[in-house]
Amino acid sequence: MNNFFSMDNGVFSFLGKMWDILVISILWLLLCLPIVTIGPATTALYYTVVKVIRRERGYLFREFFHSFKMNFLNGMVLGIILMISYYILYIDFNFARALEEGSMKSILLAAFTAFSFIMLCGTVYVFPLLSRFTMGKLQILKTSFLMSVKHLPTTILMLLIVGVFAFIIWVQPIFLFFSSGICLLLCSLPLERVLKKYIPKSEDGEDTKVDEWYLE
Repeated sequence: MNNFFSMDNGVFSFLGKMWDILVISILWLLLCLPIVTIGPATTALYYTVVKVIRRERGYLFREFFHSFKMNFLNGMVLGIILMISYYILYIDFNFARALEEGSMKSILLAAFTAFSFIMLCGTVYVFPLLSRFTMGKLQILKTSFLMSVKHLPTTILMLLIVGVFAFIIWVQPIFLFFSSGICLLLCSLPLERVLKKYIPKSEDGEDTKVDEWYLE
């Protein structure tokens, strides 16, 4: 009976993680309200979900705000670049739809659809990469799109996960308050296996005094 009420019990551990996901999902939503902060907020959410929820390292708020502040400028600029790009695509789609029926309309719609898919593929890598690597903004974008092509099965799986959660939120908007953390947690399962391949390991016997939780 004592073991049942222990905090090490699997049930309580699971409920604790679900509570943490709810808390940081709401925090993420609040920090996304200024719109231009969606980038650093998403970067911090991914970082915290993987490090604190999955790897059980550090403290929830400390790790979240550490990543948020450290990646604030780059995350904000990348987020704005992506939002402008998607807005241009939205305008292009409206332009193509307004054309009279014909081959030109079909070609433009097909081209914009293909480009939108490429954009989505790269986008799912941008903020996880920012949370893990120190690179310039253009290098982050370039690497994201290259990785999305090189690891296409992982990319498609993540797009499916994001798509399912987007549909759930569209049907029941109340799920927005906690689904973001769960969505990134599920995306991190295949994505972390990919990111590990690009992280250099310490030399054998070398004491770096760094907690390399991301290599576990």
